[in-house]
Amino acid sequence: MRLISWNIDSLNAALTSDSARAVMTRLVLDKIDELDPDIIAIQETKLPYTGPSKKHMAILEERLPGYKLCFNMSQEPARKSYAGTMFAYKESLTPEISMPLIGAPTTMDHEGRIITLELPEVFISQVYTPNAGEALARLEDRQTWDKQYAEYLATLDQIKPVIAMGDFNVAHKPIDLANPEANRGSAGFTDEEREGFTNLLAKGFVDIFRHLHGDVEGVYTWWAQRVRTSKINNSGWRIDYFIVSDRIKGRVIKNEIIDSGDRQDHAPILLDIDL
Repeated sequence: MRLISWNIDSLNAALTSDSARAVMTRLVLDKIDELDPDIIAIQETKLPYTGPSKKHMAILEERLPGYKLCFNMSQEPARKSYAGTMFAYKESLTPEISMPLIGAPTTMDHEGRIITLELPEVFISQVYTPNAGEALARLEDRQTWDKQYAEYLATLDQIKPVIAMGDFNVAHKPIDLANPEANRGSAGFTDEEREGFTNLLAKGFVDIFRHLHGDVEGVYTWWAQRVRTSKINNSGWRIDYFIVSDRIKGRVIKNEIIDSGDRQDHAPILLDIDL
């Protein structure tokens, strides 16, 4: 089975805008199409709370023939057209779909951040983890989210193995970003967020990229848009992950970052696994 996960930073813009950035985004979507994944997980869709429009659906159905779609949108009292997630999965799959509430603080449970597919062999869950925000305004809430999310995955893992993917908004180790000293204490590289990810893995999960590739350096999934040279200089962060239940790590064949060309921000990540 082949899975691809990507924080697209606005599915709406990718499908409907004619900006240079949207064109680059669609080139990445073309590359994903060519890789023929069984399941595609998309984060940060930024769709309205009412869901995709008829125009969105027409474009998606043309782009993704043979796939079924499900969406989790940000709902009141959360911000509108914010966060959000989407799965596209091949019609041959017949998953049970859930969009769990994990007891997260403030509006986090209403921001469309998790979708879980239950297949006979495995749970496949995607997440768009809340950012700690400017001046770490959301850090305390983020710590609660990390605890509740880890408990949620651990509960699933008691039933059957789990593959979790998405934008976890944390660089776990200094090796996971280009400039750890300069960014120490910044959102995504605080001790608290890193500890939250460590605690998640301790519940029986593996960061499969590190399991397969060891301490390889300079491999990232995100480059800041605000810094024009961030990608040219490879001043990136690895904040997008596949994590899997420890007991199925040996079934993973491949985990790699997909080249997103000149487009800054997130790159897609791919996992091949023999289930």
